[in-house]
Amino acid sequence: MTERAATGGAGLLHAHWRAIMMLVAALLSAGVLIALIVALTSANRERDAALRAQSHSYEVMILTRSLSGKMARAEAALGRFVISGDRTLGQLFSDEWVQAGAQIDRLDRITNDNPTQQGRVFALRQAYRERSDQLSLIALSTSYKKNNQALALYYEARNSPSLTRIDTLLDGFITTERGVLDARTAAATLKIEQSNFAAKIFAAFGVLLVLATIGFGWLAMRSSEERARAAAEAEAERMRAGQLEAAVQVATHELHAEAREREAAETKLRQMQKLEAVGQLTGGIAHDFNNMLAVVLGGIELARRRFLEGGKGKDVIRHLDSAEEGASRASALTSRLLAFARAEPLLPRAVDPATLIHDMSDLLDRTLGDGVQVDASGVASIWNVWVDRDGLENAILNLAVNARDAMEGRGRLTIATATAALAQNEVGKCAAGDYVAISIRDTGCGMAPEVLERVFEPFFTTKPIGKGTGLGLSQVFGFARQSHGDVAIASTPGEGTIVTIYLPRDTSAEVSLSAAVPAAADEPVSSPGQLDILVIEDDRRLLAATVELLRELGHRPVACSDPAAAHVVADGMASIDLVISDVLMPGKTGPELVAELTADIPDIAVLYVTGYAGDEREATGFGDYEVLRKPFTLAALARAIETATAGRTIPPPAIAAE
Repeated sequence: MTERAATGGAGLLHAHWRAIMMLVAALLSAGVLIALIVALTSANRERDAALRAQSHSYEVMILTRSLSGKMARAEAALGRFVISGDRTLGQLFSDEWVQAGAQIDRLDRITNDNPTQQGRVFALRQAYRERSDQLSLIALSTSYKKNNQALALYYEARNSPSLTRIDTLLDGFITTERGVLDARTAAATLKIEQSNFAAKIFAAFGVLLVLATIGFGWLAMRSSEERARAAAEAEAERMRAGQLEAAVQVATHELHAEAREREAAETKLRQMQKLEAVGQLTGGIAHDFNNMLAVVLGGIELARRRFLEGGKGKDVIRHLDSAEEGASRASALTSRLLAFARAEPLLPRAVDPATLIHDMSDLLDRTLGDGVQVDASGVASIWNVWVDRDGLENAILNLAVNARDAMEGRGRLTIATATAALAQNEVGKCAAGDYVAISIRDTGCGMAPEVLERVFEPFFTTKPIGKGTGLGLSQVFGFARQSHGDVAIASTPGEGTIVTIYLPRDTSAEVSLSAAVPAAADEPVSSPGQLDILVIEDDRRLLAATVELLRELGHRPVACSDPAAAHVVADGMASIDLVISDVLMPGKTGPELVAELTADIPDIAVLYVTGYAGDEREATGFGDYEVLRKPFTLAALARAIETATAGRTIPPPAIAAE
C-alpha cells in the first residue's frame, strides 16, 4: 500500500510537473505568439508609415515641379504679351501667376510638419511677391504701350535676385524631401528587418514547444501570408513610385520646353520694332481732331467771307486767331498721339493741379454728360507738382469716366485738392514728404472688398464685354507710380467710391498752365541778320511755305526738294550761312546729309526740322544742332534760326521796299 501510494504520489507529482510544463509551454507559446504579433504589427506600422512618407514626399516634389512650371509658363505668357500686345496673353499671364500663388499656399499646407520646409515656404512667398511686383510692372508698362520700358524691365527681370531665390528655394524643397524620403525609407527597412529577425528567433524557439507547434505553425503561415502581401504591396508601391518619377520627368521636360519658349520670346523681343497699338486710340483722337479741324476750316472760311465782303480787319483777324488756336490744339494732340505711339517716357514739368482741373471743366462736362453734376468747389491752388501734364489729365479723365459708369450716367462727381504730409510707406510706396492729394468722389454703386483688392490689376474689369478694357485704373496706378506717387481707393457698396492720387510736391518756380502751343502770330519776330540759307525738304508744299517764311524774315533762301541733289545746289550757292533740313527723307536722313555737307563746309550752321515726337531726345545724329518741331510759326522759325546761328557774325538784313 505504501508502494502504491508512493507510485500514486509519483504520478501525481509527474502530473503536476506535466501540468506545470504544459502551463509554462502554454505561457511561452502565448509569449511567443504575443511577441510575433507585436513584431509583425510594428513592421506593418513602420511599412505603412514609410509608404505614407514616400507618397507625401513625392507629392511635395511633384507640386514643387508643377509650381516651377506654372511660374515659367506665366513668364513665357508675359513675354508673348509684350511681343504681341494681345490682351488674352496678358490675362493668361495674370491667371497663371495667380494659380502659382495658390500652389504656394497648398505647398504651405502639405509641409506644415516640417519646420525647414516651412521656412522655405515663407522665403518663397516673399520672393514670389517681389517677383509679382516686377512682372506686374512689365505687364503694366506693356498695357501703357511703353514697349521700350517693358523690354528693358523684362531683360532686367531675367537676372533678378528674386528669380534666383525662387529657383534655389524650389530646388531646396526637392532636395530636402528626397533626403527625408531616403532617411525614412532606410529607418523603416531597418525596423522591418529587425522584426523579421525577432520573428525567426521566436519561431525557432517555438519549435521546441510541442503544445504550441500547431498554433506556431498557423501563426507562421499567417506571417508568411502577411509578408507575401507586404511584398506585393511593396511591388505595387515601387510601380507607383516609378509612375511618379516618370511624372516628375515629364514635368521637368515641360519646364525645359517653357524655358526654350521663353528664350524664343526674348529673341523676338530683341527683333521687334514698335507695337501697333495706336489703333486703339483712333476713335477718340479722330473725334477730337475733327473738332479742331472744324474750328480751323470754319475760322478760315469766315475770314475769307469777311475779307471779300470788305469787312473790318478786326473781324478777319478774330476769325484767323480762332483758326490758329484750333490748329495749335491739333498740333498738340498730334504730338501726344505720336509720343504714345513711340512709347516715350513721361515728360514731367511743374504743374498747378487746380489750374489744370479748372482748364478741364469744359472737357469733363462734355465727356460726362448732363446727367452728372461736377463739383470742383473744393479745388484750390496750393502746391505745384512735378508730373507729365497730359498724363495727369488722362488720369483725372479716366477716373471721371469710371465714376460716370459707376453712377450709370447720373449722379454727383466731387473733385477736391488738399495737402498731405506722409510718413514712409504710409500710402502705398510713397516716400516720406509733402504731397498734393487729388481726390475724386462719386455717388455710384461702390465696390465689394473682393473687387476692391483687384481694381489696379491690368485687364481686370467688372464691366460687360465690350464696355471696358480693365486698363483705366491700372493706367492711373502706373502714372502715379511713375510720378513717384501712389493711389489710394476707398469704396462702400451702395455709397460710392473715393479715389485719391498722391503726387509729390514740387518747389520749382516754373508752372505749366497749358500744353505746348506754338507762339502766337502777333508775337514780336526778330532776325539775327540776312542769311544765305539752303532749305532741304522733300514735301514741295512745305518747302514752298518755308521759303516764303524765310523771305518774310529778310533772308535769302534756296530751295532743294531732292536730298540727292543737295550737293549740287550747295555748290551753286556763292555762300551758305545756314542749312535747314528735314529729318526723315527718301534716300538719306537729315543727319546723314548734314554730315556730308559739314565735311566740306565745317563752320556751317544747321537747323533740323522734324514732325515726329521724341526725335530731339532719341536720335543720336542730331549732335548739338538746334531742332524745330513741325508745325511751326513765323516767330518759332525766327527763334530757332537765332539759336542755330548764335555766335556767328551775320550781315544786317536788307530793308524791303513797301
